[in-house]
Amino acid sequence: MPVSRRSALALMAGIAAWTVIRPASAATSIITYSETALAELAAGNQPYLIDFFATWCSTCAAQERVLQELAEASPAYAAIPIIRVDWDQHSRGDLVRQMGIPRRSTLVLMRGTTELGRLVADTRRDAIAGLLDLAGS
Repeated sequence: MPVSRRSALALMAGIAAWTVIRPASAATSIITYSETALAELAAGNQPYLIDFFATWCSTCAAQERVLQELAEASPAYAAIPIIRVDWDQHSRGDLVRQMGIPRRSTLVLMRGTTELGRLVADTRRDAIAGLLDLAGS
């Protein structure tokens, strides 16, 4: 039985509405890097993760999947905001130089201006969970 155009549009609208109203309990706050955004996070006492990534990087994509899985599994992980630094735009910038970031796929957990820990090119779930667990220290 063919689906009418009206039915197809209604179905697509319903799917779009569901993605907007679904519970955000597992949603991690992803913030695009800017000096202002980083300064706001650094001014607080809440832990946050700096993710140096590239859209074309398979290691970065694997890290992103693990971070999402962890956020879905634990509200504590989901509560840690992630500031994404696009490697293609900022690899030669002050932040990368000042923090001594060796490459894309580097994850750095911070509280204020204090580094709590970092991982470089590590995609293991237990390693990333261990890094995020430092937020409780």
